[in-house]
Amino acid sequence: MTEEGPKTEQEGGRVFFSNANRHIVDEDEIELTSVGVDIGSSTSHLVFSRLELEQRDSRYVVKNREVLYESDILLTPYRDENTIDSDKLGRFIAEQYEAVGIDPSQIDTGALILTGVAVRRQNARAIGELFAKEAGKFVSVSAGDNLETTMAAYGSGAVGNSEAVGATVMNVDIGGGTSKIAVCSNGKVADLTAIDVGARLVAFNRDGLVTRIEEAGRRFAKEAGVDLALGKPLSQDAMKAMADRMAARLMEVISLKPLSADTEALLRLPAMQFQGKVDAITFSGGVSEFVYGYETSNFGDLGPYLAAAIRAHVDASGLKLMEPVEGIRATVIGASQYTIQVSGSTIFVSPADTLPLRNIPVIAPNFALDPDADQLDAKVIARETESALRRLDLDHGDTAVAVCFNWQGSATFQRLHAFASGVAEGLKSVLGKVHPLVLVSDGDIGGLLGIHVREELKLDNAVVSIDGVELKEFDFIDIGALLPSSGAVPVVIKSLVFPKTAALGREGVESAKARA
Repeated sequence: MTEEGPKTEQEGGRVFFSNANRHIVDEDEIELTSVGVDIGSSTSHLVFSRLELEQRDSRYVVKNREVLYESDILLTPYRDENTIDSDKLGRFIAEQYEAVGIDPSQIDTGALILTGVAVRRQNARAIGELFAKEAGKFVSVSAGDNLETTMAAYGSGAVGNSEAVGATVMNVDIGGGTSKIAVCSNGKVADLTAIDVGARLVAFNRDGLVTRIEEAGRRFAKEAGVDLALGKPLSQDAMKAMADRMAARLMEVISLKPLSADTEALLRLPAMQFQGKVDAITFSGGVSEFVYGYETSNFGDLGPYLAAAIRAHVDASGLKLMEPVEGIRATVIGASQYTIQVSGSTIFVSPADTLPLRNIPVIAPNFALDPDADQLDAKVIARETESALRRLDLDHGDTAVAVCFNWQGSATFQRLHAFASGVAEGLKSVLGKVHPLVLVSDGDIGGLLGIHVREELKLDNAVVSIDGVELKEFDFIDIGALLPSSGAVPVVIKSLVFPKTAALGREGVESAKARA
């Protein structure tokens, strides 16, 4: 690589890395510099990483991930109650680039994430678009509650731990405006929800005068009998009383028992339906630093009091408390990686000028494609497709999505028709806004499925059906133009990188199981 770092360039539909224009398929290993930026309702911060990718068959996978620099933690600045101070944010981010000694032009990839209450601020989306535009190579994500909950579960290590030890691990990510709860089992998020409980539902200055109040903060103040108003003082007893009410509501959700009407009214997502036993619990997000005793300072919010109340409830509940891989950085740790795949020659693209496509989010519905079944259930396929859209907050239909799946069994007319019809029905919110139908399989089915969609379903939408590509949720893909020599297309896959597992504490999950 040159001193300026590797760069991606487009030439004839081919994806190149490095200034020397070496074709990526000729390189066994590549190295990328990545950055993740998290702008949250409470804090904002960055993580810079170096990613080493190695070629396996026709694709690249992450071989090693080295954290180069973890930025300072900035309390997200506000101009007023409803407006994030973009100028201060911009200066902060520039200072972090200078501190690590990396010029923005040297960044190959990254993710900018807007989370929590920050997403709802008047200029939140404009901030995301501004930074994404300046960085050029960012995957910009405004994380809704479903996506943020899932990302935190992965980033905290709860998902990895559930797979590594065969346990059920609950992760509770507590930020400034919301708490995200995910039950993780066998390496997957089995259920999730989110609730309006957070440290900065009320913020105050050094003199104890209230400077910002969220709507949920007013509710908890009323519940605790606290007189809450902007510019008025807030005593420690009042802060503790509000924190106790928040912790009690959160513990109702954590207990997986039926919720009271008042607690259900605070939910931002449907209540969890998980019926099994939770073996261990981890906390992530800003408040987790207080839960585990990593932080003791007061940052002008309810963080220390909320953490103390939650810790008391957890200790009394008998739940096994496990340390996370990442706490406050659980979400931002998902900085992007690039992997490269080239699809097979049995693809279908109509019309041809549909390609290239850029930054298409991937959904992975839980299709049960029984290879021995002569028939597939189109209604079930539609339902799972809709569920996957909701899970990643893509059901608004404002962007195209790529449906990834593992085709199993024969490709009879009946099976292809049921599958294609079900997917099209599940994607009606997307297809209704004239986005292309994008299907990506790891099996040799792309051409047949694409032809069936065009000839039998007669969709007016453009159709892109490619195969020989492995994808998963959290991926974003670029599909390049057709390569004239082979009829294949290059696919750039941008995947969120999460840590693997963490130590399970002094006794471990197995001890918790033994006591159960």
